[in-house]
Amino acid sequence: MIKYLITDPEFWGEDEKSFKNRFLKVKPFDFILYRNKTTLNYKKSAKIFVSFLKQQGIDKIIIHQNPLLAKELGVFGVHLTSKQFQDISLAKQLKLFTIISTHTIDEVQQAYNLKADAVTFSPIFFKEGKGKPKGINQLKEVVQTFPNLKIFALGGIVSEREVEKIESIPNIYGFASIRFFI
Repeated sequence: MIKYLITDPEFWGEDEKSFKNRFLKVKPFDFILYRNKTTLNYKKSAKIFVSFLKQQGIDKIIIHQNPLLAKELGVFGVHLTSKQFQDISLAKQLKLFTIISTHTIDEVQQAYNLKADAVTFSPIFFKEGKGKPKGINQLKEVVQTFPNLKIFALGGIVSEREVEKIESIPNIYGFASIRFFI
């Protein structure tokens, strides 16, 4: 099962020193998303982040929301928001591994039709301010309905207890989290 770490500026900061300090403390992961919704210069901090990770031998780096920047930085992929379905074709043309956030079965269907490589489906477990959780049964249904789509569970995954529940779902691709890894 793929472990997908999503960064948060509260934990990671925006400079190489803070990236290095935090990197040493995170649990193992397979993919890592640089997500920072608060910076005034995302491109600058993303360049520092990507450079640092590449020095560490990390190659499954994903950039948030910006396919052109992801291509410019030479990273593995881009993670689009649920308001960016129109950008899937651009990301695919740029040969980026393309993930899009989804919250309904209709959104998963749209991502599948547009040939996204993967989706996050959320929230699975309770997380303050993220709405009613979908739960394991709805996640199972989505995975069964779209067996050829890579689906990451997201939302409220903070401990091994939630990971074990997700692992119990046949053919689940993985899970994404901020708090599980820190």
